[in-house]
Order: sequence, then structure tokens, then C-alpha cells
Amino acid sequence: MSHAIMDLVTQAMSSPWLYAALFALALLDGFFPIVPAETSVITAAVFAASGETNLALVILVAALGAFIGDHVSYLIGNKAAGRLRERKAFVWARRALAERGGLVLVVARYIPGGRTATTLTMGAVRHPLRSFTFFDAIAASSWAVYSGLIGFFGGMAFENDPVKGLLLGLGIALSITGVVEVVRWARKRRAIQPSPERLPADTSV
Repeated sequence: MSHAIMDLVTQAMSSPWLYAALFALALLDGFFPIVPAETSVITAAVFAASGETNLALVILVAALGAFIGDHVSYLIGNKAAGRLRERKAFVWARRALAERGGLVLVVARYIPGGRTATTLTMGAVRHPLRSFTFFDAIAASSWAVYSGLIGFFGGMAFENDPVKGLLLGLGIALSITGVVEVVRWARKRRAIQPSPERLPADTSV
């Protein structure tokens, strides 16, 4: 069974439509976050280690797809502003945007669901398109390079066993995402804890 699956994956990696598929998945992931864009990019990059795919082209089409998809999400948010503004994910994104500006878009690219919430919110609050485009170019490019290199080094570590290379790449990606989530949770928890200066004075005698 596993050999049959690997044969199918290998055939997909050698297909001339591979790069078009990666572009489409990265684009759709910008506003439809259940699409497995990151997994697809990592998988294609794993096979780049053995020469089945072209790493530079994998990164390029992934970055372009993500960049365009994020702009589609921005436009959707712009059109649906009234319906989005009170949802929990968008309240978080709006608060983060107010605190850190466009840089939150770069960080959110590595948070599942966070990237879509952020791009939609930036459209909903009418964040300047020029600023959005600038920071999104950084976000999409860094995400594509990050996903591509994780897969590539995983493939190099297990050049004769792409399944292990893929598992290693996905494991690293999940670990980094987990660290980002833990740091974000810790920062949020620390922010809501009252400081000693704000604690009510003890009025008991």
C-alpha cells in the first residue's frame, strides 16, 4: 500500500502540471485555509533534493500564489467588512494589527488560520493597500522559502527514503508552528495579568 502511494506521489512530482498545482494551492490557501498548501510545498521540496523537482521554481510559484491569494482575501475582507468585525479571530487580528502594524502579517503567515484572519481583517479595516502589499510580499516570500528549505533539507537527510524526509520536514514545520503558538499564548496571558501596581490595596485592619 505504501509503495503504491509513493508511486503516485512520485508521478505527481514529475508531472508538468506540478508547478501550476502548487501555485493554485498556495493561492487558494490565502482565503480558504483548509487547503494543504504548506504540506504540498514541503513535499515538492523534499523531492527537489533528489532532482525530481526544481527547488527555486517550487519556492517561486508558492510565493506568487500566496501573494495573490492574500490579496484576494484582502479584497474579500474589504467587501464584507460589516459581517467580519465582531468575530473572535478578527477581533484578535485587529488588535494585533493595531499594536504591531503590517509586521503582524508576516508573523501571521506562520499561524494556521491566522494568516486568513489577518488578511481579511486588514481589508475590513481598510488598511492601506500599498502597505499591505509591501508586508505581504515579505510574508509570502519568507513563507515560501521557509517551506521549501524545510522540505529540501528533509529530503537531503533521507535522500533514499523520501517518506522519512517528508515526515521530518512536516515535523519541523509543526514544531515551529507550535513554538509560535506557545509564545503567542504566553504573551497574551502575561498581558491580561494585572501588574502589582494595579492590584487593589489591602484595606483590612
